[in-house]
Amino acid sequence: MSLPYVLNKEGRAIHSLLVTGYKAHELGIFQESHQGVHYVKKTIENRLRPFIEEGTEWIITSGQLGVEQWAADVVFSLKETAYPHIKLAILPPFEGQEANWAQAAQERYAARLAMADFVECISKRPYEHVGQLRQKNDFLVQRTDGLLVLYDEEKQGSPLYYIASAKAQGKPIFYISPEEVEETVRQDQYDDFL
Repeated sequence: MSLPYVLNKEGRAIHSLLVTGYKAHELGIFQESHQGVHYVKKTIENRLRPFIEEGTEWIITSGQLGVEQWAADVVFSLKETAYPHIKLAILPPFEGQEANWAQAAQERYAARLAMADFVECISKRPYEHVGQLRQKNDFLVQRTDGLLVLYDEEKQGSPLYYIASAKAQGKPIFYISPEEVEETVRQDQYDDFL
């Protein structure tokens, strides 16, 4: 029996899923060691498992800092522990996306790229204009079957551009709410208490 929340509008399993959300700084997270990263990753894992069990094979991100890179880490973990068949594609919007990031962030990004199953820049040029970012959103939404996004309608931010593109293209959007992340925190604390 298929779970309705992991199917596209035609009732078919989602083969490729675009995962995105806020950039780390939009969440007030400035260190990978921040405890919030653990809970966001755990929530993403909880949401990805049903998709994978219903047929999702590819997880796609653009590799931006924050939710997208944490989702990559979750995919790597899931590949090692439970779902060796899933694949991760990182499709940066342009060459040198990481050029202005801190050295530690660049090193983590390089390691994630090295572990991904597929990596290719959408634009084969360095950053030139904001249109490359819009092109990235439209390109990734167009070539995937659905969007899984960490987003709070009361706190607009960078995920809004993906959401707008998905709505315009009629793609299914699966939201991870802040309340869902908070529930993960509560559950984790409850499990620790036991």
